[in-house]
Amino acid sequence: MAYSETKVVLGGLAHIPIIIGFFYLIRRQYSFGAMLRNGKNTLSDQIKAAAPAKAAAPAKAAAPAKAAATAKKPHSDVPVNTYKPKAPFVGTVTENYSVLKDGAIGKVQHITFDLSGADPEFKYVEGQSCGILAAGEDAKGKPHRPRLYSIASTRYGDNFSGNTLSLCVRQLQYEKDGETINGVCSTYLCNLSPGDKVKISGPVGKEMLLPEEEDSNIIMLATGTGIAPMRAYLRRMFEPTEIEKHQWNFRGKAWLFMGAPKTANLLYDADFEHYKSKFPENLKYTKAISREQKNTQGGRMYIQDRVLEYAEQIFTMIENPKTHIYLCGLKGMEPGIDEAMTTAASAKGLDWAELRPKLRKEGRWHAETY
Repeated sequence: MAYSETKVVLGGLAHIPIIIGFFYLIRRQYSFGAMLRNGKNTLSDQIKAAAPAKAAAPAKAAAPAKAAATAKKPHSDVPVNTYKPKAPFVGTVTENYSVLKDGAIGKVQHITFDLSGADPEFKYVEGQSCGILAAGEDAKGKPHRPRLYSIASTRYGDNFSGNTLSLCVRQLQYEKDGETINGVCSTYLCNLSPGDKVKISGPVGKEMLLPEEEDSNIIMLATGTGIAPMRAYLRRMFEPTEIEKHQWNFRGKAWLFMGAPKTANLLYDADFEHYKSKFPENLKYTKAISREQKNTQGGRMYIQDRVLEYAEQIFTMIENPKTHIYLCGLKGMEPGIDEAMTTAASAKGLDWAELRPKLRKEGRWHAETY
């Protein structure tokens, strides 16, 4: 069948859409093949790019669970038992001096040990303890068992060089059958001289560690040599060289309650008074001197009496979740403190028997007595 020129031209034009469609189909198939080879869906990527909020929602919802799983436990990097009693580090005494004033009762010494040369290094933090193995043997001919002592220095030591450790030791003495008995390890330590070698184990303990937050509030209750960890805390908070060293700038409130039989027995008193004068907005220092002060009933002033006296302020601080309480000293102080806390809590409509375990569970009640 013959076609005119006009019909041929019109017929050709009519096929153009078909040809364009054919080439579009080929291109689409090629793109689909590329998608299969590359494992990517370009269209899907474009959709995701156009709707970022919707795409990000599932990841945001899952974030808390992931964060909780990877969160670092408090104080997980604190060294423990670097040196065990069976393989202790041998330190060298650098100084041993009395921390009592004239007229004081008993014997209390500040003793510093050089930890240089330890391999691995003998590292510790404020609030930890160490073990001391006294020289000699016991009555059965065996080496003396280690005795634990709270460390009285910060991690940088009294010389700020990071290679010393200091203790505050009271010589234990008591009467038995008319005879004065001296504590084995405490007497050994109190009689040491510079240059003497001492076996030291540890460090141990995480019960008395400071919180890491700089705006925490710290209430400290101490009697006698229970002041040792408190001294470390206060030096870390308020000693200028310490602040420069560790860059931990304490911004909270610290309150030290110190119990002693006489003013001459207030350990490190001049240092604490100095800190209070320099940082009056951050440090309170309250003393209970049993043989020189009277409580409201006319009896001797003990630390629990001071707790009752300042009950309102203490429990106002405790209501703040950033407040921690530290108790250190003779075990005999615990019942009095508990009784005072019970009375003080009830005045605010609280039950101390329920509150204390709660504070401990929250990591805000720290007690170390002996």
